[in-house]
Amino acid sequence: MRFWERRVFMRLALVFSVAAGTMGLVEAPTFRAAESLSARISDETFWNMVDDMSEPDGHFQFENFLSNELKYQTVIPRLLQNVRPGGVYMGVAPEQNFTYIAELKPRMAFIIDIRRQNMIELLMYKAIFEMCDTRADFISKLFARKRPDGLGEKSSSRQLFDAYAKVKPDQAVFRKNLQEMRDLLVKTHKFGLRPQDIEGDVSIEYLYSVFVEGGPKMDFTTAGRKRAGGDNPSYEDLMNIDDGTGRNRSYLASEENYRVMRDLERKNLIVPLVGDFGGPKTIRAVGQYLRDHDATVTAFYLSNVEQYLFEDNKAANFYDNVATLPLDSTSTFIRTFSHSKGGGGFAGGGYEFVTTLSSMTELLKEFKAARVGQYADVRNLSQ
Repeated sequence: MRFWERRVFMRLALVFSVAAGTMGLVEAPTFRAAESLSARISDETFWNMVDDMSEPDGHFQFENFLSNELKYQTVIPRLLQNVRPGGVYMGVAPEQNFTYIAELKPRMAFIIDIRRQNMIELLMYKAIFEMCDTRADFISKLFARKRPDGLGEKSSSRQLFDAYAKVKPDQAVFRKNLQEMRDLLVKTHKFGLRPQDIEGDVSIEYLYSVFVEGGPKMDFTTAGRKRAGGDNPSYEDLMNIDDGTGRNRSYLASEENYRVMRDLERKNLIVPLVGDFGGPKTIRAVGQYLRDHDATVTAFYLSNVEQYLFEDNKAANFYDNVATLPLDSTSTFIRTFSHSKGGGGFAGGGYEFVTTLSSMTELLKEFKAARVGQYADVRNLSQ
């Protein structure tokens, strides 16, 4: 029986049979109440979850080192009105999740992506969060730049990135940081990373080199080498935009937001998994774990994954998987839709994206009623 499955205990109850005048023993089932989510997860349990809940590595057409969705913050004011803190967050892809997590303040988060590379990238981030007390130190470590003078807790994200724009990457710092990350993950935490996770085509070394080479100007797939005719936002852009009301809510916008992420990472409460949204295992395993711990999914960031699921005839599998998650009336999907500018996609001027929200329970109801049969139906349910 796997660790996330609910244990059912049987106890022997002493029963008196008055009518027969005898005393006998019969088995009476008693059920242990669901345990609440832990305030901290051990290293062993964390890695068991990563290992046991994950599915085999899959393929996606882009490496997706970071987001390319400039309007991802615009839904946060509505999210904060509808979604209570202290639930469980689920998401896909890398760093855009950190901003949603910092604002929603869940007790725990699961980030699922079909690519093992994304899981390795999130472990790289985990190590850097754990090693850095402040945003300025985090940016220094993430891009292997020496920390400039004059930065403090009150510095805005724009001030932080403006300061680092003047600093070149340092190869000695890169090698030192990389070794510290490896030691923390493998020697301190004792996570069961494979040799190819450490060095190789999709390893921590490879991913870290992309971030260091690209620096704060890197984009979602080209690491700073802009696609011809494209206008993908840079890391710096994504950290400096606002929610449409003039407030920047990125995870690097303030020390308060940064500490939410840092503290969850230090407690092993952000679990990166390899999984196909339409696959047979990962989402259902998360659902079982959450039911066993009396927890509810309050938000699930999907980006535009459903588009690919409909193309691959896996959308029904995905919604069946989502139906196994513990939800309530406030549980919310966060989605991104795109349309090309200039009629040519990236080559014709890039994509524009809009981020939307929809009720998870309402979508499942519509799916069950056979009113969700194509991607356009999902779009119609999103606002």
